[in-house]
Parts: sequence; C-alpha cells; structure tokens
Amino acid sequence: MNSIKHIQNALDELDAEVQTILANWDIPLNEKDNLMLPILQQKKVLTQTLEDLTYLKNNPPKPNQPCGISKYRND
Repeated sequence: MNSIKHIQNALDELDAEVQTILANWDIPLNEKDNLMLPILQQKKVLTQTLEDLTYLKNNPPKPNQPCGISKYRND
C-alpha cells in the first residue's frame, strides 16, 4: 500500500520538524510548546491512521462485510 509509505514519510517529516524546534535555543520554551502542539496533534492522527491501515492490510475484510476496524481499538 502506497498510503502506508506516504503516512510513514509524513510522520518522519513531523519528527524532524519537532527536533528542529527543540534544537533551536532562540525560541522560548512556552513558544516551543505552542509551535509543537499542532504538530503533535497531526502526528497522533497520522499514527492512528497508520495503525488502522496496517491492521486492514494484515486483516482484510471479507467481501460484502464491514471492515470492523473499531473492534481492535482500545479507545
């Protein structure tokens, strides 16, 4: 699945962005928090999407059946 690869690349880019913000000593800590919050929210959504797609790849639904993705989640 190409989408899994693209999501993994996006997660890697978000990690690099966070590391860049953390390494910049010119940014005050409270501003770093404000800059990283939306990035970390995006990362959480992408991580869940990646888990869902990986689950579906490994456990494809039967024809004419709902995928049942919510059954394996803990939340």
